[in-house]
Amino acid sequence: MGLLKEFKDFAMRGNVIDLAVGVIIGGAFGKIIASLVADVIMPPIGLLVGGVNFTDLKWEMKAAEIVDGVEKAAVTMNYGNFLQVTFDFIIVAFCIFLFIKGINKLNKKKEEVPAPAAPPAPSKEELLLAEIRDLLKAKK
Repeated sequence: MGLLKEFKDFAMRGNVIDLAVGVIIGGAFGKIIASLVADVIMPPIGLLVGGVNFTDLKWEMKAAEIVDGVEKAAVTMNYGNFLQVTFDFIIVAFCIFLFIKGINKLNKKKEEVPAPAAPPAPSKEELLLAEIRDLLKAKK
């Protein structure tokens, strides 16, 4: 039972819960960004490059063949899919960069609100009067 209690203590610690929430929200945010890339950003880019769909690009290393009535698929190196995933990553990373930059800008605006000014330092006369007052109190 000691191991189960230790695990429960570990799992219920604040940092683990915060991490779990962060991972879940990050996954949901990742889906939003993936949709932005696939559905909004990539179609115009595809139009600009002449409608090339990178995922269809491949190098056929060995052609498909039929052996004993069973068709064996071609052996291909799908470098187009790699290119597409790389472009997706770059665009997603750039979108996240812009998102974080926007959040930092909002936080800066909050920090720019001036704090209340500290009261001015007492003048020499005030310091001298306070010293006299303290000396008079000490004599009583």
